[in-house]
Amino acid sequence: MNTLSLPKTYLLKKTSEYNNVYRQGKRVHGENFSLILLPNNSEHNRLGISIHGQLKGAAKRNRIKRIIREFFRLNKRFLQEKSSKSCDLPFMDIVMTVRIGFSLKNPTEVAGAVSRLLERCSLSFQ
Repeated sequence: MNTLSLPKTYLLKKTSEYNNVYRQGKRVHGENFSLILLPNNSEHNRLGISIHGQLKGAAKRNRIKRIIREFFRLNKRFLQEKSSKSCDLPFMDIVMTVRIGFSLKNPTEVAGAVSRLLERCSLSFQ
């Protein structure tokens, strides 16, 4: 398989998967977005995207989703790469929630914002 592809198995699809992450996951808040993280039993990270309903315009919402998916496609192991060697993180189900005011225009800006967010917080899952 091409290492730069994004197979459907890397995405959260079912409502029950999202609900499980919302109920049990750890929340990390950034500027106009949040990450909700929950360890999973698969061999890779999985992504879900949730955009606030008051963010008007389907074209705008779809563009944000494309940008986030592209960031994830290029950085599938971003959590494991950001963790220290002494604290290896398991693979996660990740829901990125976007609120009104989200202004990141490309995958590079998303990567920078997520990196700053992860540097600020300490993630530990036991």
